[in-house]
Amino acid sequence: MNLLIELLAFAVAIGVLVVVHEYGHYSVARLCKVKVLRFSIGFGKPLFQWVSPKTGTEWIIAALPLGGYVKMLDERETGTAPIPPEDLPHAFNRQSVWRRFAIVVAGPVANFLLAIVLFALVFATGVTEPAAVIATPAPSTAAAVAGFEGGETIVAVRTGNSDVAEPVRSWSDLRWKLLGAAFDHKHVVLRAKDAHGTSDFPIDLRGIGEKDIDDDFMSHLGFEPGGGKLTVAGVQSGSAAQKAGIVAGDRLRAINGTPADNATAFIAYVKSHAGVPVMLQVERGGRGGHPAGQLEDISIVPQAQRDAATGQQIGRIGAELATQVPSIDVRYGPLESLQLGARRTWDLAIYSVRMFGRMIVGEASLKNLSGPVTIADYAGKSARLGPSAFLSFLALVSISLGVLNLLPIPVLDGGHLLYYLVEAVTGKVVSERWQLVFQRAGLACIVALSAIALFNDLARLIHF
Repeated sequence: MNLLIELLAFAVAIGVLVVVHEYGHYSVARLCKVKVLRFSIGFGKPLFQWVSPKTGTEWIIAALPLGGYVKMLDERETGTAPIPPEDLPHAFNRQSVWRRFAIVVAGPVANFLLAIVLFALVFATGVTEPAAVIATPAPSTAAAVAGFEGGETIVAVRTGNSDVAEPVRSWSDLRWKLLGAAFDHKHVVLRAKDAHGTSDFPIDLRGIGEKDIDDDFMSHLGFEPGGGKLTVAGVQSGSAAQKAGIVAGDRLRAINGTPADNATAFIAYVKSHAGVPVMLQVERGGRGGHPAGQLEDISIVPQAQRDAATGQQIGRIGAELATQVPSIDVRYGPLESLQLGARRTWDLAIYSVRMFGRMIVGEASLKNLSGPVTIADYAGKSARLGPSAFLSFLALVSISLGVLNLLPIPVLDGGHLLYYLVEAVTGKVVSERWQLVFQRAGLACIVALSAIALFNDLARLIHF
């Protein structure tokens, strides 16, 4: 059943993205009076096809759905009959360089516009997200140095020298604001409130390098979602947790006096105390003969085990943890949703470009590349989470597709745009001989990137 959901979600995602991308090319070509011969969704043998009596365009749904194309009237096409004189003004190659530029760039632009609309829909219809409550930060992190103790709710962010504090509505909102400040190498002032009132906490992000900006960006700064309940979902037989009398349903309140409201921070603390006794404050869940709500202090010694990834000795207690963090329903008005959708699309596009640049210079791992298997996996997972998650996933992939096609690699839209820019500056068309050379090089790049992405997919699938 899960496989069927993944395949259906993948088919919908790819279908929507390809149709939008190619329709961008098609619509601008029609505006420029260029004759479109074929609009194909997919490659290979046509499954369905029909011809529009109004435009003469052949519409095709082909057998291999991984892409599509728009074929326009062009004198450079080989193996075709001569173009009638009356159709020559409608040939793609007869258009001005700026018209050709507009037709080619319209595909990626359509992907970005789709992402804006999808994000706007998510923001307007509302989404449930973790609240911007901070867990107790690890020592020496930026959050700890700033003075956060855990349990504070961040309500606003002031960036750089601005006097305007932007409100923070959720954990995701906080992450994006900090990520933007880090990219711009600015310091921020976080306004947070707790039981004692409201305070300002300065965080200097000017020293954050792009190599430090990844999926664990917030953790590196010492920010983890807090304020929630950390409970034991299960206990492994023979583990330190079982020997200490911990049972499923128990709530972990503190470890060595530090509040335990975040699974990541709790696990990190346990890992760093292999073979060292720690004191847990546990609120009983009413199982194993313990009265519900009773607080107990339990001494436990994390068992030392070798970490397969690092080879280091780490501590484990053998308990499966579940975190229930405070959440908030975030909803925006129509205009604000569009503005936020545009900003989120811009931020993600810039992040994608910078990430690709880091991979080229070796500052980021090529493991960040993903192929159709990973996309299908995430499509299925997001679909099972609900409409908001699937729309957000679709917007993210649409942005990635737009950015990828704008890369200055021949055979991609960006390669053609580069030719047109050269033509606009020099007044001369790039010769067919050089275009053929660049096209072969570009095809080699695409094949290499596809092979790496497929390898990463298989590596994730079989975990090697």
